[in-house]
Amino acid sequence: MCKEGSQPGLISASAPGKVILFGEHAVVYGRPAIAAPVSQSRATATIHSSKETLLIAPDLGIKRPLSQTSLDDPLAAVIHHFQRAADLPTLPPFTLTVSSQLPIASGLGSGAAISAAIIRALADFCAVTELATDEWVSALTYEVEKLHHGTPSGIDNTVVVYEKPIYFVKGEPIETFTVKRPLHLLIADSGISSKTVDVVMDVRRRWERETAVFNRLFDQCGTIAHSARTAIGTGDLLEIGRLMTENHHLLQKMSVSAPILDRLVGAAMDAGAMGAKLSGAGRGGNVIVLVDEGRETAVVQALLANSAKTIMSSNIL
Repeated sequence: MCKEGSQPGLISASAPGKVILFGEHAVVYGRPAIAAPVSQSRATATIHSSKETLLIAPDLGIKRPLSQTSLDDPLAAVIHHFQRAADLPTLPPFTLTVSSQLPIASGLGSGAAISAAIIRALADFCAVTELATDEWVSALTYEVEKLHHGTPSGIDNTVVVYEKPIYFVKGEPIETFTVKRPLHLLIADSGISSKTVDVVMDVRRRWERETAVFNRLFDQCGTIAHSARTAIGTGDLLEIGRLMTENHHLLQKMSVSAPILDRLVGAAMDAGAMGAKLSGAGRGGNVIVLVDEGRETAVVQALLANSAKTIMSSNIL
């Protein structure tokens, strides 16, 4: 049982967002992908003891007792999964408050970041931090991701927990790698929400109907991810940018882009970006843009002029 009162005051934990640099969708089918944390934007979970267990998410207008939530409620699901995985018969009452700097359903891993933050905070609250290794938190976060995304790749939980750039192949050991030169990215939010599970399942249906066509597309994405890892390791920014844009064209062929995403990619390239692509499931969410600092202002202006709702800046180190 959790040691109620063993952790006085507020307990807090956070996890970063993520961007997929290369290989989304193809990674579900065994091809490599590259992803990196967006450490400047985070989800935070705060816990303190209370008379009843209460879930609060001000960003979503949520304030309700755990007893009045369904088992598939996103916050409740994390708590129930944690309790089972930690083998705790009961949990003492607490108030959980969740906040996030990451927009929902935009490809930045907000769901995984929230889950990972809650799991770490609960491990501290329940004095079972010895369980909460990166591997354990990542695996538990992945189980929660399956509830919401059906067949997730495993990228989101891995990146937000380990908080390092990774080269990822489903079912193989995680590989972190060295970034030779920092990648300066702009993350432009299209303002259009997109449910990952819907897009992933649509791609699966299309793959089942056109298996040979989609396998070729997935193979090409895998080749790009492999080449990109080499380019990132040598610091060849121009090659990284070229590969990003090429990856975007393949995602268009998979039908996971959208007119606004294509418009933002084109605007960024016309303004002098080195590369641009959608990031995440697609059909909404974000475009990531590789820029040098000398062109950043022009690219930002071009993105805003083409309906980007917000723009974040992130350095992949």
